[in-house]
Amino acid sequence: MPRSATASRPTLAEVKAWGATIDVPQAARALGCSSSHLYDLIKRGEAPVKTLTFGRRHVVITQSLVTLLESA
Repeated sequence: MPRSATASRPTLAEVKAWGATIDVPQAARALGCSSSHLYDLIKRGEAPVKTLTFGRRHVVITQSLVTLLESA
């Protein structure tokens, strides 16, 4: 069952069940940071996860997030 945007950090098992890509606020919640911070990192090319950009919209590749969380 999906959690609300104000919910606590998701578990690794929950992240693994997400779709192939996710929005930045959802990825930020999994990383434990604010979405504005993650947007800033993406803009500077310093995001710890792989992203795709479609015009002004950014999405995070879920597998890169899983890999990062598994290595922590």
